[in-house]
Amino acid sequence: MEPRIKNPASFFPDAGKALYALALSIRDQGVPGETLELVHLRASQINGCAPCLESAFGAARKSGMSDQRLATVPGWREAPYFTDAERAALALTEAVTRLSDRPDPVPDEVWDAAAEHYDEKELAVLVLWIATTNTYNRLNVSTRQQPGQWG
Repeated sequence: MEPRIKNPASFFPDAGKALYALALSIRDQGVPGETLELVHLRASQINGCAPCLESAFGAARKSGMSDQRLATVPGWREAPYFTDAERAALALTEAVTRLSDRPDPVPDEVWDAAAEHYDEKELAVLVLWIATTNTYNRLNVSTRQQPGQWG
């Protein structure tokens, strides 16, 4: 499969820099890096974004995440490799990524479960991280970007 066009951000370097700056600005703001990697991976799985999956998998492996955790992210509800806080972040990721799947896009029980583990600033980090991941996913998927060729 060939990309339809170059990555849209490559046409507007300031836009690509802004997306990167957004991610960088929220990266070390209280939510563990492994949790953010899991969130990025899960949203990218849902959206079928091959470049982001490759990137997320590589970053997670580099951070020392086990193969068991990586292999079972799609089954996080049943797998024993995730903390309650990570499960809450993954549930929030799925809800925010799949906004049109239910009448109440992010149900109170999903939000409240996340709020048991993350304070307001950390919830803001998670929502911004999920939204940023979804932006990257949509840029890549809609234009058929390929793994290893981002830029």
